[in-house]
Amino acid sequence: MKSVILAAGKGMRLMPITSSRPKPMIPIAGKPLLEYTILGLKEAGIDEILLIVGYKEDIIRNYFGNGIDKFQIKIEYKTQEEYLGTAHAFGYAKDFIKDEPFLMIYGDLLVDPIIFKETLRKFNENKIEGLISLIEVKNPQDYGIISLNSDGFVEKIVEKPSTDLNVGNLANAGIYIFDPLIFKAIEKTEKSVRNEYEFTDSMEILINQLNGKIIGHVIKDHFWSDIGLPWQLFEANIFLLDRIERTILGNVEENVHIFGNVHIGKNTNVKSGSYIQGPCFIGENTLIGPNAYIRPHTSVGDNCHIGISEVKNSIIFSNSNVPHFNYVGDSIICEKVNLGAGSKTSNLRFDNKSVWVKIKGKRIDSGRRKLGAIIGPNVQTGINANIMCGKKIGENSVIGAQTLVSEDVPPNTLYYQDSYEGIKKKSNPFY
Repeated sequence: MKSVILAAGKGMRLMPITSSRPKPMIPIAGKPLLEYTILGLKEAGIDEILLIVGYKEDIIRNYFGNGIDKFQIKIEYKTQEEYLGTAHAFGYAKDFIKDEPFLMIYGDLLVDPIIFKETLRKFNENKIEGLISLIEVKNPQDYGIISLNSDGFVEKIVEKPSTDLNVGNLANAGIYIFDPLIFKAIEKTEKSVRNEYEFTDSMEILINQLNGKIIGHVIKDHFWSDIGLPWQLFEANIFLLDRIERTILGNVEENVHIFGNVHIGKNTNVKSGSYIQGPCFIGENTLIGPNAYIRPHTSVGDNCHIGISEVKNSIIFSNSNVPHFNYVGDSIICEKVNLGAGSKTSNLRFDNKSVWVKIKGKRIDSGRRKLGAIIGPNVQTGINANIMCGKKIGENSVIGAQTLVSEDVPPNTLYYQDSYEGIKKKSNPFY
């Protein structure tokens, strides 16, 4: 069977993390999210994949290539020229699919790979035109909700229903299997009030106009995340790190304490006095210590330096440095970031309430009691800079010495504390 993966979006809600890469290429535990999906599909028996790409597509193309050389699975690409909705995006796959059923998935998902096997098995057991995976949610008003009839087939699709409609709590989980008949439904789909071609409309056309049946498959007891918000990366990180095995490929000096399942990559040097608690992942060509303290559920990329500092439950991309007397807790640090000596992230409010984060100009409750900073690529901080919980620092910005960051910092900004005038913000002259 073939598979189609939508990987063209920009991921605006994840900025500044996605300022330098497509959302499916966010790295966790040594691999981009999309690689976990491709490997899971391969394990389930998929032998050909079409990636619908767009935003910074060269990063995806260069990493995966033809698929055969790296992953022993054939990968092709289509560039999405316009962003006119999910039905429009899936329509690019028509010539690739031809006349056999195929699996479709959103490229920003991270799921337990067993879900792919279960989904394929259920589809093959039923002579139907489609299958949609579903997930139970606590706040159905924020999702597209699917109502099933007594036989388990899709009966109604309601986008973000009001609470008084009582249409259930089964949300679209973004994994589908369809007969090529779906492309006729896509051709009949008209633009919605959002001026987009909605795939939910295409499914309704398949049912109501083309007499197709779509069965619902409810995902239970398996990990699923659509990673639409920055803090959801921590959930993905925990899921992946809890599955790793202890692997020490680098050099570990004397008087180093390593507990639990820890991966240490090739040519990485862990210096004396360091203390590492698994599960955690440390990439290749990285320097740890001396006297570093790395706590559980930390993921560190390649070519990094974690010095006499403490890192806890954080994701640090490649080519970044946390070298001298730093504390990084519950934070995401993108590539090519350098923290000045004494720079620290706050991750807890005094009132112990959940941390709020500004997403696309709107404050959102993360629901997390502990949440640190989200630091974009190519950011530098001066000595003793401090970042309050839930704050974002945009790409290519510089934080001055002795500065307290208590608001989001825009990209390309020189942000510093003036002794007489308070916080100053200027265009970054160093970039």
